[in-house]
Amino acid sequence: MFVSFFPKPKLFFMSFVFWSAVAMAFWYLAGRDLGAVFGMPPAAADAEPVVGASYFWTPEFLWFYIYFVVAVGLFAGFWFLRSPHPWQYWSILGSALILFSTYFSVQVSVAINNWRRPFFDAVQNALTTPGSVEAAELYRLILIFTQIAFLWIAVYVATRFFVSHYIFRWRTAMNDYYMSHWTRLRHIEGASQRIQEDTMRFAQTVEGLGVSMVDAVMTLIAFLPILYGLSSQVTELPLVGEIPAPLVWAAIFWSLFGTVLLAVVGIKLPGLEFRNQRVEAAYRKELVYGEDFEDRAQPLTVRELFANVRKNYFRLYFHYMYFNVARSFYIQADNIFGYLILIPTIAAGKITFGVLQQILTAFSQVSSSFQYLVNAWPTIVELLSIHKRLKSFEAVLKGEDLPDIDRRYLDREASGIPPQDQPA
Repeated sequence: MFVSFFPKPKLFFMSFVFWSAVAMAFWYLAGRDLGAVFGMPPAAADAEPVVGASYFWTPEFLWFYIYFVVAVGLFAGFWFLRSPHPWQYWSILGSALILFSTYFSVQVSVAINNWRRPFFDAVQNALTTPGSVEAAELYRLILIFTQIAFLWIAVYVATRFFVSHYIFRWRTAMNDYYMSHWTRLRHIEGASQRIQEDTMRFAQTVEGLGVSMVDAVMTLIAFLPILYGLSSQVTELPLVGEIPAPLVWAAIFWSLFGTVLLAVVGIKLPGLEFRNQRVEAAYRKELVYGEDFEDRAQPLTVRELFANVRKNYFRLYFHYMYFNVARSFYIQADNIFGYLILIPTIAAGKITFGVLQQILTAFSQVSSSFQYLVNAWPTIVELLSIHKRLKSFEAVLKGEDLPDIDRRYLDREASGIPPQDQPA
């Protein structure tokens, strides 16, 4: 799954995490200030946030772009020399480009959050004191938002086009790798489907989850300091009272609560999704045999196989029912949780409408990042199912024991047990 696309996957990903940590640590300890040597100093600590699209080409941002390219170049150069790989440009440089696009998207959220305070404060002033704000000022602020949005749209469309090709290249790498070992893999149940369909789904799902995880980490890095600074304007929390950095602690508590809740209620889903693929493959395989052989796909056989499909789907529906109940309740509560913890502050009239919007946005960004597992759990369940199916290929190629369900299938095939009696 990974060796076909990445050079020495275990070592590669370990080195990626290590190098990312080193690059980030150096940036915040010294690299950010090093830009001043080249005429691109960071903004002063007490400087007003830049509002508008110019936020993305301030001297500090220009210096970061250079720093990122250098860091990626050093990492890629090391792997190009140490372990050349036929897909290295897509797997290494392509991944770096997706990483940068994710970072840019997070910064768009920061830029919009900077825009919220002046815009909503202007709205509040206009509604409170008629004539105090010119219509031209509101139009100007709307135009600023439009510039940021159009810039994001351009980057998003280009990124999705690139990601589509990235995913198909990964699928191609897996397809070529598995087909080169087809004589050893063809006996695995549903081998053709696993190569034709699961490789694409695996690449697509891993890319999506990986980008979401990186986005969550980058959002935390960008918005935690903002949320911490805004916490100074919140006097207390309901039931808790006054505590340091109340907004940060509230986001952490709420996110952990949701993560633990959904992990517990959804613990059975990965195994059921895998079994669902298994019974569907057995049913489909018998129908395919029936196209070529008159003695296959007989009514009794097909009825038995479809009964297995029906049984597993009904079990899956039941377990998804209570999982969706818990998830839906949590998501709906999440919509009002930010307002709930701000009620004492709002009632005391200690913040403006613009500050309220900034707090809600920053709190939502931070809590959503902490809720990565909550938001991604259905996708993770699907990925675990796909991984289990492709893991059988890995076991064959490495000379390891097959998973129990595949081993039982091969044993029964070898003993001549009819398909309808195969284990569900």
